[in-house]
Amino acid sequence: MKLNKISFMLFVMGTVFIPSHIFAQTDSTKTVLQQASLQDVINYALKNKPGVKQTLVDEEIGERDIKSALSGWLPQINADASFNHNMKQQVNALTVDGQTSYMTLGTKNTSGITLQADQQLLNAGLIQASKSAKYYRQQYKQGTENTKITTVVEVSKAFYDILTSQEQFKIIDENISRLEKQFKDAKAQYDAGLVDKTDFQRAQISLSNARADRKRTQELLKYKYAYLKSIIGYDAGNDLSLVFNEKGMEQEVLLDTAQVLNPRNRIEFKQLETQRQLQQINTSYNKLAYMPKLSAFANYSWNYMNNDFKDLYSNSYPGSMAGLKLSIPIFQGTKRTQEIRKSQLLEKRIDLDLENTKNQINSQYEQAMATYKAGLNDWKTANENQEISKQVYGTIKLQYDEGIKTYLDLMTAETDLRTTQLNYLNALYSLLSAKLDVQQALGTITITQ
Repeated sequence: MKLNKISFMLFVMGTVFIPSHIFAQTDSTKTVLQQASLQDVINYALKNKPGVKQTLVDEEIGERDIKSALSGWLPQINADASFNHNMKQQVNALTVDGQTSYMTLGTKNTSGITLQADQQLLNAGLIQASKSAKYYRQQYKQGTENTKITTVVEVSKAFYDILTSQEQFKIIDENISRLEKQFKDAKAQYDAGLVDKTDFQRAQISLSNARADRKRTQELLKYKYAYLKSIIGYDAGNDLSLVFNEKGMEQEVLLDTAQVLNPRNRIEFKQLETQRQLQQINTSYNKLAYMPKLSAFANYSWNYMNNDFKDLYSNSYPGSMAGLKLSIPIFQGTKRTQEIRKSQLLEKRIDLDLENTKNQINSQYEQAMATYKAGLNDWKTANENQEISKQVYGTIKLQYDEGIKTYLDLMTAETDLRTTQLNYLNALYSLLSAKLDVQQALGTITITQ
């Protein structure tokens, strides 16, 4: 009795504590990106983005299709069973020495069970399946690779866009701090009777505009985070924080512009080449369709017959057979000839697709490289202008404090500084995006996890 009480207590404790422990483990293993770098976000997207998962499922489906097609080479074993009741038995005539007699053949009830194994020895369709299996696997993997490359580019651009907005947010905050101080100084000078009220009114207008910019940037930043979450397959309800090194980003903008374009490095070109190989195999298959089919078979049957149903299965009359089956196509209209010509035309069409794709890749590369080179010049110019505007603002601020420059001059310098800082960030983002476009055009984006 005491042992039963102890067992009951252990059972109760198990039902109370074990589930909570399991749930705690489940919660603790939930992936949340905090202080995530670009590579962290890309790795997450390559594992969790629905589009990437779909291509991986497509690979698995394709593998099943391949194995299903190749299964025709394996023995095919089938069992058949039948039961027949002759409501009126057939009568046959038998003539012997000119005398004809009529007799009833068979029994009223017959039944049979046949077990047969077939083995294909020569089959054009199975030969085609064997030759094309390698290229179908390659095609599915290339589809996954294409999706992953597109994902890397999309995620990288969204990541850079968020970081650019975050830096803009910092610049606006710095601008608001300066404007608040200028507003206080202008108000104090007005209260002291040193200047009229236009200076602090201008400062108030500029401060209000800066705060409006801050609010707009803040709201847009929320959307950009939501967009990034959507393209990486991240739970919209989870927090996401990013980390980056601005100096590191500046080092990432450089690109070797002397690289030679090779269309065969592009995944789109590889996919068309694989498609052409599959079409060539299809043409060969249509030619092999004239080839005879050869298969072997063996069977064993159990036959039952009796006039009385209750005694039908009392005796068995087994039989067995083995042999070869040869099927030779002689003439089926002009279908195979037309299929061969059609397949050859499809090969020609894919060749034209390859030529057209090559031209498109070259055009895309030229556009991406021109955009990158122009963006590199814009970025350098924006960086120089930013440094100059900082010096100009510092000088005019000192002159304004000394009463040499007017408040309008100070406001102009402030606006120029803010504009050049934002231009620099936009130029940096555009340059990083252009670099990704060049790498995608060259086919040099690598998938690392």
